[in-house]
Amino acid sequence: MYNPFTFYAPTKVFFGPETEKKAGACIREFGGSSVLLLYGSKRIAENGLLDTVEKSVREAGLKLVSVGGVVPNPHLSLVRKAIEIGKEQQVDFILAIGGGSVIDTAKAVAYGLADERDVWELYERKRQATACLPVGAILTIAAAGSEMSNSSVITNELTQEKRSYNDDISRPRFAIMNPDLTTELPDWQSMSGCADMMMHTLERYLSNNGHMEVTDAISEGILRTIMKYARVLHVHPEDKEARAEVMWASSLSHNNLTGCGNDGGDFSSHLLEHELGGFYDVTHGAGLTAVWGSWARYVVGHCLDRFVRLATNVLDIPLGEPEQTALRGIEAMEAFFKEIGMPVSLHELGLNLTEQDIRMLAASCAKACGGKKGSARVLMEEDMAEIYRMAR
Repeated sequence: MYNPFTFYAPTKVFFGPETEKKAGACIREFGGSSVLLLYGSKRIAENGLLDTVEKSVREAGLKLVSVGGVVPNPHLSLVRKAIEIGKEQQVDFILAIGGGSVIDTAKAVAYGLADERDVWELYERKRQATACLPVGAILTIAAAGSEMSNSSVITNELTQEKRSYNDDISRPRFAIMNPDLTTELPDWQSMSGCADMMMHTLERYLSNNGHMEVTDAISEGILRTIMKYARVLHVHPEDKEARAEVMWASSLSHNNLTGCGNDGGDFSSHLLEHELGGFYDVTHGAGLTAVWGSWARYVVGHCLDRFVRLATNVLDIPLGEPEQTALRGIEAMEAFFKEIGMPVSLHELGLNLTEQDIRMLAASCAKACGGKKGSARVLMEEDMAEIYRMAR
């Protein structure tokens, strides 16, 4: 039985070569006149992308101030710094050039500029947003899907808390996607991105309490496509067709298309990884693959039919006894992660956790979700601790 749903995907997408040259016109189309441009690494300055975008914005007759330095697991301190700059410059539009970390930061800054209260209160779940400046995105890595999603994840580096906040008012007005901008990415980043986008679909697919056949078919197609082209990119990173396929798959994985009709998804693997990112600053996609197999084995008996379907429809496992089929599917998924260079344990991720570390992580997980999390199986603090133990 399906769940009633509202599907909202307001982002206008410009997909293809040289679409980044449309940036200024896009901002004008959506009412911007004074722009705060956010970016991360110096790479976009070195390869000319920053100059191209800044030129487009200025030629459109718009004011512009640029702020760089966004890092993976983006920091609250930079969010607050950008909010202050935005206030001083009286900006009315936020433009992100980068991947999920930059776009998530842009959303947080947009919340903060539209409301005088401390933006971290949103991520602490102390209140709901009442306003948000418009955001646009120019994508430089296929991964998080933040360019079409309602989600933002920020790390408070002082408390080591990595927290998410979701609200439709932050969905970007437009997303510019030129796959050619991703061809020079290091393999680790590309494969971590592929893992992240797969998890966005798996979190919704491997859940209880309702599904739709058409949504399942879309999810399975997305997963098969990512796996096919991740393998290509792992060997041939310059392949532009593969870059295009995974870039579009990334957006479709997290604009909630794959959530239509289900119960909202599980997202326990994301919760478990957020603590690893907050405390140990691990790469998000790699952190997800490091815990996914242990989570899957812990919950499989409570969501058996979904794991069987994953095994047979995505991973080409012949249908046999249900439990064995499901476990073979989990093994096949872990084998794929290894094939593209991703870790499947915390040790492979470079972490050697003590029991004290595990207890600390589990307690923080439980605090972040209000005590319980999950759809495939509802997890409490002790369940979270056990998954971390299994993942060592």
